[in-house]
Amino acid sequence: MPEAVVVAAVRTPVATAGKGTLKDVPAEELATLAVGAALERSGLASEDIDDVVLAESLYGGGVLARYAAVQAGLTHVPGQAVNRHCAGSLTAVANAAGSIRSGMDRAVIAGGVQSSSTKPTLSWRDLPGREPREGMLPTFPYYDGYTDDVTVTVGWNTMVEAGLTRAEVDAWALRSHRRAVSAIDAGVFADEIVSVPLAGEGGARQEFAVDEHPRRDTTAERLAALKPLHPEIPDFAITAGNASGVNDAAAALMLVGDDLAAQRSLRPLATVRAWASIGVAPHRMGLAATEVIPVVLKRAGLDLADVDLFEINEAFAPVPLASCRLLDIDEEKVNIFGSGCSIGHPVAASGARMLTTLTHELRRRGGGIGLAAMCAGGGMGGAVLLEVH
Repeated sequence: MPEAVVVAAVRTPVATAGKGTLKDVPAEELATLAVGAALERSGLASEDIDDVVLAESLYGGGVLARYAAVQAGLTHVPGQAVNRHCAGSLTAVANAAGSIRSGMDRAVIAGGVQSSSTKPTLSWRDLPGREPREGMLPTFPYYDGYTDDVTVTVGWNTMVEAGLTRAEVDAWALRSHRRAVSAIDAGVFADEIVSVPLAGEGGARQEFAVDEHPRRDTTAERLAALKPLHPEIPDFAITAGNASGVNDAAAALMLVGDDLAAQRSLRPLATVRAWASIGVAPHRMGLAATEVIPVVLKRAGLDLADVDLFEINEAFAPVPLASCRLLDIDEEKVNIFGSGCSIGHPVAASGARMLTTLTHELRRRGGGIGLAAMCAGGGMGGAVLLEVH
């Protein structure tokens, strides 16, 4: 079987939803930009591409991957939508890698896109046997016992199960912001970011090229002063400061068979070694990242000690901290440039953003093993393991 290798990995800057720079840029435009940049940087021609697989979440209607394919000049490419909520773009990459390793496809663009600023909202009609839902604007499929409030309490449930304190999770959130700001100032993300062109005043062209969500003014005191999101629950410790942002962004990776890469003299950036997805009880969603890591390592034939860098998404700060605590992972290997609390969590794009950052950083280090893992809404977890030679 051919190996699935990454020959391009790009992302847009991450914007703060609702009031940020990309608030008026729809998902299809962000997707087209990322797909087009991955194609351009890969060195392949449009006719070489077999498919575009993009995660989307909370958006609805159509297939954004097909739209982006057409707009990027890939009319012959069908396009596939993937929805595994937060872990969707990890699954998109896994699906692409699986298709390449099976010999069915030779070149696939995979990633995800999220425009929380422009996503549609839902209007409900009452159903027999259900409580009235007038005025609700849910971001998850509605079913008994699982609502938006549960997605907040899973962060708290994670803290309780892992034995974490408010001070510890606030400290992790502060760490996240400081590391993201330091990375931005050092130009760490320059190689992976494709800027978003915007129309400025008077029609002048502007470029959005830097993540805007990290807060330079965050301090331990400010985080400690934030009120819990559920004050009615005794000792509840999840706040807006130790939870992820709501964001807009897109990310895409070009995956090809190593045989095609050799034929075209393309430089592989990374090899997709293994992937895994799991389900857990919805109230334990925050522990899904912890539970999926051993699964993907077993599939790769590796141990925790073999991994050089981890990206464990900060849907809530307790999520990566719980993985470190329960699996005995060295914190200095985890989210070295920040994550969801600071860079942000553009839901369907976050997994591909994490893989893009891992790929470029391991290249700078001369190689190694990178593992991206995350929990996902509804009680799911996903992970992808890369190797850079």
